[in-house]
Amino acid sequence: MSSQAPTYEDLRREALAAAAPRTHGEGAAIVCDRLVRIFTTDGVEVQALQGLELTVTQGDLVALVGASGSGKSTLLNILAGLDVPTAGAASVGGYDLLEMSARDRLRYRREAVGFVWQQTARNLLPFLTAAQNIALPMQLKGGGRGAAKRHAAQVGRLLEALDIAELGDRRPAQLSGGQQQRVAIAVAMANDPAVLLADEPTGELDSETAAAVFDAFRTVNRELGATVVIVTHDPLVAGEVRRTVAIRDGRTSSEVLRRTVTDEHGTESVSEREYVMLDRTGRVQLPQKFLEALGMEHRVAVDLAADHIAVHPDRDTL
Repeated sequence: MSSQAPTYEDLRREALAAAAPRTHGEGAAIVCDRLVRIFTTDGVEVQALQGLELTVTQGDLVALVGASGSGKSTLLNILAGLDVPTAGAASVGGYDLLEMSARDRLRYRREAVGFVWQQTARNLLPFLTAAQNIALPMQLKGGGRGAAKRHAAQVGRLLEALDIAELGDRRPAQLSGGQQQRVAIAVAMANDPAVLLADEPTGELDSETAAAVFDAFRTVNRELGATVVIVTHDPLVAGEVRRTVAIRDGRTSSEVLRRTVTDEHGTESVSEREYVMLDRTGRVQLPQKFLEALGMEHRVAVDLAADHIAVHPDRDTL
């Protein structure tokens, strides 16, 4: 039996829906639109974020880099629900970070996002075993009848996925720094959050241990399906992700995109390219090394060609 043909009204509704303007970043895991955060200390205002824009697609693995004071940690605290922006718009997993009530914010931190701190000791309760630390977020969330069995299964799944199954009965003091961080990642993923955030998670580790911890983030991203955002100063970590976003003076200034390419001999290599970010108002931040190389300051000349925009130092004298 054939289905009924669409009516004129059906076709009209579909056409209107297709033509309707879409919300900025619709469907993305993280959307920041002209985000502002101002701190006031002793009557002096400091703008940590100055109209920052960032969109992270679901399932992405992103590193945020920038000099100290650039605003990256402020951004991460806002995304984690630990701070509230002054102006602009921000959403994570469908949660509006400016409009949430205190109760919504608590639920958001418990269920929607996971967070891993730089300090290994800050992530785990010292008097609980690794398995008990992982189970704690699930117990706080609750779950009704049969929850204990489901919690135990989830703990086992995370211990196995992150290659720390043999560490379940150990307390943090019995673990190395790298092992503690992998347990911390499991704790952050206990309630299956859509987004995992990490603030310098390898900052206290040597390069070999840091590589093992980063493999755990890759596992969470690839096998558990979480969107992962890592703030880091470590160039080795930044170079291992598909996308590295640089923040300068409270705005996203540039980003590097990487992809695997295969040549005619079947040999794979990683290709990367750096892009300058263009925000919704048309502003860009040119790399400082470019400005210095051409002596650009104060103002520049801009020419529109058929397929590009040329930017030149201002050589005119009045």
